[in-house]
Amino acid sequence: MWREEEYEGRQVRRQKVRAQMCSQVRSKGLSLTGQAEARASVVRAARLRLLETYAGLARRGQHLLSGLLDGQGPRQWEHYPKDDAVDALRGFQWFYHSHAPQDRPGSTEHGHIHLFLRRKLWSRRLRSAQEVRFSALGGGSPQDADTRHALAIGFDAKGLATSLFMVNSWVTGDRMLSARTTASLLEGIALDTGHTGMDAVITSIVQLYADEIGKLLRVRDARLFAIEGESPLDNESLEILSEIEIDVDGKLASDL
Repeated sequence: MWREEEYEGRQVRRQKVRAQMCSQVRSKGLSLTGQAEARASVVRAARLRLLETYAGLARRGQHLLSGLLDGQGPRQWEHYPKDDAVDALRGFQWFYHSHAPQDRPGSTEHGHIHLFLRRKLWSRRLRSAQEVRFSALGGGSPQDADTRHALAIGFDAKGLATSLFMVNSWVTGDRMLSARTTASLLEGIALDTGHTGMDAVITSIVQLYADEIGKLLRVRDARLFAIEGESPLDNESLEILSEIEIDVDGKLASDL
């Protein structure tokens, strides 16, 4: 009899704990259904923004890169704009540049965007367990740099995004944040740098490809943590850590 009463008491306590946990989950955030609906809303807005941006460029007879390049061909390695495009209020930064063809044999890329997270977005997160672990990767890149590289987006000569990729820290000369933190910060992306067309395209691509970007970040981290010996962040044999080709037209069509 004593064992039955003890068992029943434990069951009651467990039910109370479950009820409290469910209540806390409901009070702290959206339900899974709510999260899915919120995500779908973000995707719909991104699709519409992207379509309107390119439609507007077509109506005006303009190219996405016209404003950045002043109608000229890009000079290899130059930053466009020269001092980067900065949204200091929200904490994002980007620039466009092109490599020499021999740097990426077989590539049809015209150039790519490097997207960065500025200090205001991540300074309070550096003491978290995941960032302490990530910082142990070390590297010669300055830890006090004001930016953390988040993502690179490749473009073709038509101004359409064709790839997403992650580069090592020595490439950009700053640092990175862990995959989890980077993905979390990118969820809140909004850009107003004065380069309206490119701001809209970058924001839309990041939102449309959030799942793919999350996977790229996880692959990036796995490669870095698998390296033994010297700091993987300084290893110049590791330049592109993860990469995928994307088909924006196909992506938009699949979401119709």
